[in-house]
Amino acid sequence: MPCVADWLNNPFSIVQGIFTQNVPNSDWEKKVTEYFKEKLKENNATNWVPSLNDVPVHYLKPNSLVKFRCMVQDMFDPEFYMGVYETVDTNTNARVLHFGKYRDVAECGPQQEIDLNSSQTITSERQTFYCVPVPGESAWVKEAYISASQDRVSPSTSYTPSRHKRSYEEDEDMDLHPSKQKEQHLGNDLCGGSDIHGCVEPKRLETEASAGHHLASPNCSPPLDLNFPLPGEKGPACLVKVYESWESFKVNDVLEVYGILSVDPVLSIVNSDEREGSALDLMECMDTAEEQRVHSPPASLVPRIHVILAQKLQHINPLLPACLKEEESKTFVSNFMSELSPVRAELLGFLTHALLGDSLAAEYLILHLISTVYARRDVLPLGKFTLNLSGCPRHSAFTEHVYRIIQQLVPASHRLQMTIENMNHSRLIPHKDYAANRLVSGVLQLASNTSLVIDETQLEQGQLDTTGVHNVTALGNLITWQKVDYDFSYHQMEFPCNINVLITSEGRSLLPSDCQVHLQPQLIPPNMEEYMNSLLTAVLPSVLNKFRIYLSLLRLLDYSISDEVTKAVEEDFVEMRKSDPESITADDLHRTLLVARFLSLSAGQTTLSRERWLRAKQLEALRKGRLQQQKCVNGNEL
Repeated sequence: MPCVADWLNNPFSIVQGIFTQNVPNSDWEKKVTEYFKEKLKENNATNWVPSLNDVPVHYLKPNSLVKFRCMVQDMFDPEFYMGVYETVDTNTNARVLHFGKYRDVAECGPQQEIDLNSSQTITSERQTFYCVPVPGESAWVKEAYISASQDRVSPSTSYTPSRHKRSYEEDEDMDLHPSKQKEQHLGNDLCGGSDIHGCVEPKRLETEASAGHHLASPNCSPPLDLNFPLPGEKGPACLVKVYESWESFKVNDVLEVYGILSVDPVLSIVNSDEREGSALDLMECMDTAEEQRVHSPPASLVPRIHVILAQKLQHINPLLPACLKEEESKTFVSNFMSELSPVRAELLGFLTHALLGDSLAAEYLILHLISTVYARRDVLPLGKFTLNLSGCPRHSAFTEHVYRIIQQLVPASHRLQMTIENMNHSRLIPHKDYAANRLVSGVLQLASNTSLVIDETQLEQGQLDTTGVHNVTALGNLITWQKVDYDFSYHQMEFPCNINVLITSEGRSLLPSDCQVHLQPQLIPPNMEEYMNSLLTAVLPSVLNKFRIYLSLLRLLDYSISDEVTKAVEEDFVEMRKSDPESITADDLHRTLLVARFLSLSAGQTTLSRERWLRAKQLEALRKGRLQQQKCVNGNEL
């Protein structure tokens, strides 16, 4: 077990030690990063670091090392801070160098002042990301991460705060009435002079917030909107301060960050009257009140993390190794691939039952669930496989139950009910709020590889207003081009995405799709809910975990087609065109190649074989036959 006493509970002591040994050398910053990188490699040390996803902020020790699994929802403007500054003792004139990195507030002891004219001062730059938990993250993902951490109880999670947890209303009360904060934090005397930092005594004075105030005065601001993309989401939003390589990250990236937790009460003082004359006032007075409110929210609601290490996540499935390129991970992959065939057979049976006995629809659902955009050719996304499952029962909540099954299989998902009311009133497209200088999230601001289930079965006749038309257009663009055009008022900005879209409908969907499969139920259970619940109950947790590994792992595999097979496919397509020139098109070739790709991957094969190509043609013939049969029954509906 690694010694966690210092680097986990008091990382500042480590940083201070490295800083003292290496100043005035600039290498100290690199050495800090290397130190923590090595520590986190020891004996699964990452499991010892408490996570903001699992542990409430008020249980975490301030200035301790924490981690956070999150999506970058917005990027604020870069900010300047004092990377190194010098203090002068007012009694002895003794000078001491301090580091400002990883801090929100420049600290100095009693009788010390910051020398703003010191030649030792180094001004540095950092970037602030507004990060939220991964939208639509499945419950089983959260539980798996929690259990991995709780197997090893970290000392830092036993920190007992000196106040009870405040309710949301009480935090708002503190935010809206900073005078109360000022009274409660008289121990934090700000020293004027720093452009970003205040200078406070190290000692903190934390007291219990006054309870019972639930009424807001008429001139109070509305409650703080944490800007989660999906309604009903829970978890902390964080301001993540990044010091190195921030240009390698972008909006909607999923990150795991390790850094120092900052919940300094000074950060909550955003009222202009309270800021007057303080160190926080010098640069921030240029911001509007609304921008101040958004960019400097109460630290109790939106804590700050000063990043020491950050990495993009390939996936968020806790059952898989984080990086599949490492040697240990290759062993895991090869072991799982050796038992792939029975896992696929069981998953096919499971989904066949979920789709009321329709094995063809279950085959296509597996192909859809392992599909991913693997490249872009000009504007065309390659690898997307939007599936339209038509023929779904309308009045049995069938789609809701199918979505519950999908939730149990994929790491992140969302169900969007496509009704006239939802289309006219939902905020699907993120837009820029210039008054607050922030990106206001929308439902379509999702992380890569999220499964989006669009339920058209509840759609009835009605009139779409302007918002509704924009929303339907946005869904069409997402499906066709795998991009969402964010609204920046004066222009639109394209944000590429990689979202798996499944559309359930009675007839053919109003939205475009890559493949339509008409459902042919072999049984109609008298009680749909009971049937689906029993289906989930019957699956062993170990088998369910294999399904989850299977679907996530196959998305990450490389795939290729040899020149020999390419030539054979081209010749075969020419013959197909000769025998049926009316109905065989280039789109058919593209779709059959996609089906063959995912069919091969679903069997653990990373190259196309003749056998898989013939099987893909067979599946496509069955699918088209169904559509033709349905067309004959219902006229021109399909």
